[in-house]
Amino acid sequence: MLALIDYGSGNIRSVHNALKHVGADVRLVSSPDGLADADAVVLPGVGAFGDCVQGIQQRNLWEPMQDWMASGKPFLGICVGYQLLFEESEESPGVRGFGVFQGKVKKFSTKGLKVPQIGWNNLDLAQPSHALWQGLPRNPHVYFVHSYFPEPADPSIVTSRSTYGETFAASAARDNVAAVQFHPEKSQDIGLGILRNFVGTTAKR
Repeated sequence: MLALIDYGSGNIRSVHNALKHVGADVRLVSSPDGLADADAVVLPGVGAFGDCVQGIQQRNLWEPMQDWMASGKPFLGICVGYQLLFEESEESPGVRGFGVFQGKVKKFSTKGLKVPQIGWNNLDLAQPSHALWQGLPRNPHVYFVHSYFPEPADPSIVTSRSTYGETFAASAARDNVAAVQFHPEKSQDIGLGILRNFVGTTAKR
């Protein structure tokens, strides 16, 4: 069973539908009890960094999710669910993230380009052999909606990069924890392939 964390994020239904489409047994989880028999966790996110932190904390999910990520069980973060894995964000000064990855979330400083970045962009796969990328082309196109992006302190965790005025870490992973800045649920066949790969790694456990 795959636990999809529901803490008031705006894109929960589209992620739920995409995961079901690739064959996952999905449960919407909004309390710690829902994690008890889960095999994997997906944390989506739309909105401000601080609001997402507050939504998770209000549902008493913050510490259980920290425990989950430390347990070695599969975890996937999407969009703000990726950013929350870092220590802090320029979007919400003073609000602490999970700190699973060292680094800060920063705002695009591009000139002459609209922010947020909304639309399709390609990935440069920094770790082409990573489990999420199996069966994908070398430079897959995916769908982004974001004004902020993480800047990892450790470049070895970066699994892909993209460029929008400046090059940024479009995804990262270490051990059981993986996350992406783009929206797989909006990225058509490529995105479904990524979600299918994640579900597949869960099934192999």
